[in-house]
Amino acid sequence: MTARSYAPGSMAVLALLSACAVGPDYRAPSPASLNVPTNYGADGATAQRADLSAWWSSFDDPILSQLIERALSDNLDIAQGVARLRQARASLSGARAERLPSITTSGGGGRDFRSNGPDSDSYSGGADASWEADIFGGQAREIEASRADFEAVGYDLHTIRTSIAAELAANYVALRATQARLGIARENLAAQDETLQIAEWRVQAGLVSSLDAEQARASRAQTAATIPTLEANLAAALNRIGVLIGDAPGSVRPLLSPVAPIPRGPEQIATGIPAETISQRPDVRASERALAAATARIGAAQAQLYPALRLSGNIGTSALSLGGLGDVVTGGLFASIAAPLFDGGRIRQQINIRTAQQEAALAGYRQSVLIALEDVENALAAVQSARLRRTQLAVAYDAANNAAILARSQYRAGLTDFQTLLTAERTLLSAQDGLASAEADRASALIQLYRALGGGWRPIDPQALLTAGNVQ
Repeated sequence: MTARSYAPGSMAVLALLSACAVGPDYRAPSPASLNVPTNYGADGATAQRADLSAWWSSFDDPILSQLIERALSDNLDIAQGVARLRQARASLSGARAERLPSITTSGGGGRDFRSNGPDSDSYSGGADASWEADIFGGQAREIEASRADFEAVGYDLHTIRTSIAAELAANYVALRATQARLGIARENLAAQDETLQIAEWRVQAGLVSSLDAEQARASRAQTAATIPTLEANLAAALNRIGVLIGDAPGSVRPLLSPVAPIPRGPEQIATGIPAETISQRPDVRASERALAAATARIGAAQAQLYPALRLSGNIGTSALSLGGLGDVVTGGLFASIAAPLFDGGRIRQQINIRTAQQEAALAGYRQSVLIALEDVENALAAVQSARLRRTQLAVAYDAANNAAILARSQYRAGLTDFQTLLTAERTLLSAQDGLASAEADRASALIQLYRALGGGWRPIDPQALLTAGNVQ
């Protein structure tokens, strides 16, 4: 069989046609077109940009850092995200394979039996090949869309990571705050036990009526009633942290049972500018990649309107012996062009569908940008509010503590009535509990801000996801 040759000019034309892709070329919307402001309006925002990839280390709490690192390694939501990323990578490889030739081979052998002659053997072999030239870029657009889908899934994985880190930190803060509030409740309970004993002595001495003792007993019972609720909240936080690190509920109890302070975190966070938040937020990046995929699929749909060139060929041989298979070889090469003539408007409607999907993806991307900016503004306001609230509650606690000390001293000396002491003790308990809550609220607001800024992952070039064996 003689091979046919093609002129270099023909191949160049074919390559040029294959590089021509119909449909819109994607360009990411600029921050200006998305109405992104140049700076944040809330107090506390700075134009300086910080590395937020391991923001939890800024709390200077080794146990918190240990738990978050373990969660990022063993959390089962993250494991599901990794599996989805592998699936998307396989889909991208499948889309690329569509551009390659398809080749199948076959072979056979047999033996013929004759009653009036000698038996004979027969052998055959062959191969078939086919390839569709991507003249108008339909396959190229599908690959472009699959690549954007893969990148979007990668950013979705990063979104899960940031959410898990923030959720674990929030539960850790809640656990430490509950421990602090339990300690406060138990300390006040001990003080109210002492107050109740004093009131009962004074009643027995005939210095006051039994009203003082009953009021003291009621106040003590109200304080004691808060402890079971706090203990239940503590158990819930412990259980949740266990699940977040991919372990059984309560598995971290030995590690976290010893009381430790509520993590404070830094006084100031470098927020950067709004345009940087867009690049730092993996959910926004995922939405942008979804827009890119939807844009590419418009071109893939439009390519169906144009002719398709398909090349196919075959080669085969047969012989009565294995050694003779190469004696006679036959083959053929074929080319065909197919173009839609009438389809009732199905292709046009598919283009309309893809266009509408692209418009929806654009609206979704714009919405994700606005939500990201809103999250940062709200978090900045929460941090500022928590800081001011804590300052005032610290003053309130100092005053309430002094008042309670004076009231107890004066009640023992008979210089004031029991109602004054009761009010002072209740005010102290409220101030102590409020200050602990304010400490927790400030830490939670910082976590909220870190999450809003997209902290918890390292911004990378999306193309690096294509070769990443384990996305970090």
